[in-house]
Amino acid sequence: MAHEGIKFRNAADTQEVQRQFSAEALTPKGVRVNLTSGTGVDIDWKDGHRSEYTFRWLRDACPCAHCNELRTKEGRAPGDPEKQSGAPSLLPMYKEPAKPEEATPVGRYAISFRWNDGHQHGIYSWEYLRANCPCEQCRGMGAAEMGKEL
Repeated sequence: MAHEGIKFRNAADTQEVQRQFSAEALTPKGVRVNLTSGTGVDIDWKDGHRSEYTFRWLRDACPCAHCNELRTKEGRAPGDPEKQSGAPSLLPMYKEPAKPEEATPVGRYAISFRWNDGHQHGIYSWEYLRANCPCEQCRGMGAAEMGKEL
């Protein structure tokens, strides 16, 4: 059965990510979900790296099939905001900032969120989060170089 725009991760894809990063680089030492302050998620990785993800970035990086398809159609990378459709409005509609109402661990490999906009289908694996770390150091190099540097 063919699914346009949906990519299924196979064992080879998973092995490629694991080759690019050490086991310590893909394993969190500590995860803080700052629901009360609304700032985002901080992850300290076992290799010593620290990643900080804003809730807006996480919502725009949702890895579920629907969000991934929309991002692919718009040519956006994970974490890039949605493109505004049409002409800019003088009085744009207020959009409540993205904030999870609940964060839940998914086994020992991921975290999921129930967002204030009702969305709840994304499962953010540690591999996905580390491969898409938004810090300046990681944005400046590809995943292959990150695995070598870390």
